[in-house]
Amino acid sequence: MEWLTAPFEAAFVQRALWAGILVSATCALAGTWVVLRGMAFLGDAMSHGLLPGVAVAALLGGNLLVGAVVSAAVMTAGVTVLGRTPRLSQDTGIGLLFVGMLSLGVILVSRSQSFAVDLTGFLFGDVLAVRESDLFLLGAALLLALVVSVSGHRAFLALAFDDRKAETLGLRPRRAHAVLLGLLALAIVASFHIVGTLLVLGLLIAPPAAALPWARSVRGVMVLAAALGAAATFGGLLLSWHLSTAAGATVSALAVSLFFLSHLAAGARDRRLARRAGPAARAAT
Repeated sequence: MEWLTAPFEAAFVQRALWAGILVSATCALAGTWVVLRGMAFLGDAMSHGLLPGVAVAALLGGNLLVGAVVSAAVMTAGVTVLGRTPRLSQDTGIGLLFVGMLSLGVILVSRSQSFAVDLTGFLFGDVLAVRESDLFLLGAALLLALVVSVSGHRAFLALAFDDRKAETLGLRPRRAHAVLLGLLALAIVASFHIVGTLLVLGLLIAPPAAALPWARSVRGVMVLAAALGAAATFGGLLLSWHLSTAAGATVSALAVSLFFLSHLAAGARDRRLARRAGPAARAAT
């Protein structure tokens, strides 16, 4: 039992656990819509698009979170504007913004002779360096994400399944899409300090995708995804402590592993149900 509890006796690991739980809940709210709408590429592009803002903030000695928020706002506005351009597909616009923002970030970093920007922490996260003040910010981000999710649930739901129906119902799909992008940006900004921009999709997409075969409603997917993300955080920190591996990467890898286990179990369940249904169907005929 000591093997299970010993790591969490350290204060910095406790803070990391709480941070991971808060981020998992935030990512569950945004990631569910990402999975339902097939927006994984957009999530990846936005996470990498944070680099210019983070680089500028680091070079100026400012708050990295503020820089990430500015970059996320620029990416959100850019995706929204380009998405309304009739001659340009949305994927093309997202790809161009992705490459442009990432290139700008690398240029800014290369101009720094002191290499003040901690690229390792930015790319892969530094969950064990979470401070108490970070927990308050993550809690505020979760509260904001919850408010946006509840107030926009009906519009997001219609948008996820039928854009034209959303327009018919007067739900303003373009505005709903812009708000959804803002929710996605919020989740990414909250997550990058925990698992880094390269691994953010591990918490953003893997838990909702793992929850999808087992939940019967969108809200059910969100709740189960938050629980799976929290489990991945706990297990990842535990394994990282005993195996001396990178904490953020271990959390992300465990989240992805839970996705594969979930779908293997769902496949086994479906085959079992199909075998049971077979004799009943033949008897009915």
